[in-house]
Amino acid sequence: MTQTDGMIYLLSPLPREGTRHLPMIRFSSLSSTIDLSTCDTLLFTSKQAVKSAEALNPEWKKYPCLAIGAATAKEIESLGGKVMYRPKSFYAQTLSQDIITQFQDKKILYLRPKEVSFDAKTFLAKAGIALQEQVIYETACIRYEKKEKPGKNAIIIFTSPSTIHCFLKNFAWDESYTAVVIGEATKVHLPAKVCYEVADRPTIDACILKAKQILLTSNSK
Repeated sequence: MTQTDGMIYLLSPLPREGTRHLPMIRFSSLSSTIDLSTCDTLLFTSKQAVKSAEALNPEWKKYPCLAIGAATAKEIESLGGKVMYRPKSFYAQTLSQDIITQFQDKKILYLRPKEVSFDAKTFLAKAGIALQEQVIYETACIRYEKKEKPGKNAIIIFTSPSTIHCFLKNFAWDESYTAVVIGEATKVHLPAKVCYEVADRPTIDACILKAKQILLTSNSK
């Protein structure tokens, strides 16, 4: 990979126009099926969880869904599912608070990755709500050679805490870099003293727009 100053690097799994694609994570299934017999509502906090559910048991579409994030809700609907509720905020803690006030009578099954940034089950248990969970997939870091490290002054787009952890497993952070993070939950995983900006909305499109704004500003100096 050629090291080019001032390039925008996107670390999410899928490429986007106007960026250098440097995917950091791969997904793998951790289950052979999904048991839907004891729930009446599903909870999804990622697009990948919806894709994994579709591969494991297409019957999930018969259940109303709680969804975090526009991409998650869009994936549910594109596969024929129904989004029952989507919180205004894009964070699991906000949705958990909404469950306490609006959906505590529901039998909710959280189809989740192995690692999560917020422990919704413990949070809801304190309110007397028993959240069912099934871990259906996990993420693993993609390995890169040192020569593939982004060049000086690169803008690095982090779309999840996992992309931060995997990037730092591969490369030492360069002080000339600028990080663009998709939201507050991702921001807290950045190392100290990293120069960063948070996207105006928690979407990849907003991250790319923010990165282009930073690049434009730096080029005009």
